[in-house]
Amino acid sequence: MLPFIFADTRMAPAGIRAVGSALADIGCEKTRLVLQQWNRRFRPSQMRLDGRIPDLFMVSSMGMHEAECKELVRDARRIDPEHRPLIIVGGSHAVYEPFKIFSADPEDPAGPDIAVTGEEFVFLSLLEAVLSVRAEGEPMRSAFARARDAGMLDEIPGLVYPLGERDGIAEKLIDTGTQRLLGDLDELPHPTLGYRLLEPPSRVATLASSALPADRVRRHTPLGSLVMTFGCKFACPYCPIPAYNQRQYRTKSPDRIADEMRRINREFGLRYFFGTDDNFFNDHGRALEIAETLARAKVGVRWGTEVTVHDTLKMKEHLPLMHEAGCRGLWLGVEDLTATLVKKGQSADKTTEAFRRLRDAGICPMPMMMHHDSQPLYTRGSDYGLLNQVRLLRKSGAVSLQVLMIVPSPGSKLYNETYTSGQVFDRVGGRRVDPYMHDGNYVIASHHKHPWKKQLNILTSYSYFYNPWWLLVALLRKTKVGDKPVSAQLFGMLGNSQNIRRTLGWAFRLMFRKIERLSETPASTIPMQSVEGTHSIYATPTVEITIDKAALLSASAPRVGSTEGAAR
Repeated sequence: MLPFIFADTRMAPAGIRAVGSALADIGCEKTRLVLQQWNRRFRPSQMRLDGRIPDLFMVSSMGMHEAECKELVRDARRIDPEHRPLIIVGGSHAVYEPFKIFSADPEDPAGPDIAVTGEEFVFLSLLEAVLSVRAEGEPMRSAFARARDAGMLDEIPGLVYPLGERDGIAEKLIDTGTQRLLGDLDELPHPTLGYRLLEPPSRVATLASSALPADRVRRHTPLGSLVMTFGCKFACPYCPIPAYNQRQYRTKSPDRIADEMRRINREFGLRYFFGTDDNFFNDHGRALEIAETLARAKVGVRWGTEVTVHDTLKMKEHLPLMHEAGCRGLWLGVEDLTATLVKKGQSADKTTEAFRRLRDAGICPMPMMMHHDSQPLYTRGSDYGLLNQVRLLRKSGAVSLQVLMIVPSPGSKLYNETYTSGQVFDRVGGRRVDPYMHDGNYVIASHHKHPWKKQLNILTSYSYFYNPWWLLVALLRKTKVGDKPVSAQLFGMLGNSQNIRRTLGWAFRLMFRKIERLSETPASTIPMQSVEGTHSIYATPTVEITIDKAALLSASAPRVGSTEGAAR
């Protein structure tokens, strides 16, 4: 997926590292983080740590990785029940659609023991409850079953677990409710702990005798992903981020961010970071505090993150300070220059000014666009066409480009309507739309009379932006952003070749084959209910949960799931 292609294998994701850091922080040092992009042949049934099967096996999955997630769980279930680890699934797939993780097929009971629909402190609360009843030497699965049957898990919001069993299939799923969010991100365990647990890349099915040595981490993950802030003030109808964050904006302190960059750089040699922010400029005051602290600290690293055009213009006088703080690239959710698709304060003139300001400050503007049914490839006399907008972005100084097609996004306002309106494809020419095709590169939801045109429009826009001519121009033109346009063109052309290879055949299938559509939103085939016996929130698609700010966990508030409690 442009522009992240080739970075996927060069950056250990923040999510799985966060869980590993939390485990290490409470003393579970015999933990290994296996990245499937590094260890594609890894098989849970063959894993051993210090010569024995681990007590816990956990999978973090996005929705488009559903097939791989289920295969890992399926393989782990092949371990003899007497020695089988407690199987837990988390990640965004569990957060938004946990029912898809549990199998309803008696011929293929590939479900985990429990799904965590929250962040790492929810997982620690689960672990604390299980360990509180575990006898010495007792298997974790046995202790988990006793804690579950005693109702101890029902007091932990953010879990879904199966109850009862018939022919290997759960009779129902219990949802303990919406997670409580951690308000102060400084309470999160330090990310350096997770970097010490990485499984070395290999082509074997087993685990190595030891984790990746510190002096080899940079070689395999020269890019570091780092949590700095969570949340966004905009409420785009296709985006699940505001509902996930319960309409809150959460941040780390500037000193903590500087410390994390400094320690990761010193211990592992990483010099480049990507902030996993939803909108770093969401709170202008806090963004300035972070930039000022990083500029003073002179950590000596380079970083980039995600922002919006609207907030970039609000921060335009401070962009030189952002450069001084080490910022070298900002990914902007432009989506649609004419604001026809979504209004976030953007326009052609505002976007042009924002890009010019960024380039003048030595920061690379990296636009992210969304293509939709009503947008043609080209228009005369206006900027509405996709190619018109891509051309304007290039002229304004865009260094890279991402163009994705609108697809159904679980947790967003439009999710239910996308299905009930008959927009989502089920099969095309007999070929089922697989979960991995929900990444935005494939046209899998459209009312357009000729959806294949949408697929070709995306490829055309990429081919216009990434090509040998603009590579030559980048080589000859000197800019304040250095050689970034050159490298972006090289990686972009390679990435676009993969997009063409993967999606051109899909375009021809859309052109000539019959399209079968879905008319109902995906729902659990296993009955789901809340702890009180009422309907689960997952039983009603697109339900949004808002929570008062006082309900956020804070440093001073007593809570289940603290690292101290789990350690006890």
